[in-house]
Amino acid sequence: MAMGYADELFNLTDRVVLVTGGSRGLGREMALAAAHCGADVVIASRKYESCVETAKEIEAATGYPVRVEPRDPDEESPHPQVDCYLVAPASANTVAKLALGLADNQALTQLNEAIGTRDLPVVVFPRVNAAHARHPSWDEHLAKLRRAGVHLVYGDDVWPLHEPRSAPGRELPWSAVLDAVNSLVPASH
Repeated sequence: MAMGYADELFNLTDRVVLVTGGSRGLGREMALAAAHCGADVVIASRKYESCVETAKEIEAATGYPVRVEPRDPDEESPHPQVDCYLVAPASANTVAKLALGLADNQALTQLNEAIGTRDLPVVVFPRVNAAHARHPSWDEHLAKLRRAGVHLVYGDDVWPLHEPRSAPGRELPWSAVLDAVNSLVPASH
């Protein structure tokens, strides 16, 4: 996504967005695009070492540190209250763990808590292929997340499924992802 295009379409000013997997690749692209569009971005990663460069960019843009380890209950959070949790892109593994309530790292711990928090939007973009979607548990995972109030950016109109490794380099639906955030979190929030 070209940054000029994104900031003309999406104003995320006065919104706090947590991006999981924001340390590299597509998650990094999403985190930097959201920051460029005015959001206060917090990224969560399993390993700080893998996100040092992105962390420096996000920390410079927002002033917030990247969290990797959980904090003690008596410690004050270094971040503002999150307005929306964004999981983009989410692997099939991440979707399954969220649906099952598994929290085996800091990002999943925060996301599972967010799913259980009333009036806190969680947006998930599953970047999966047709083989993932044919797995016998896939539809059940999506149904569980929907019942929990998770907003899924998913479907043939957003991300047509292809067979594994048959459509490399496809443009990701960032406008649909950011539209979901904008629709769930009012600008005056």
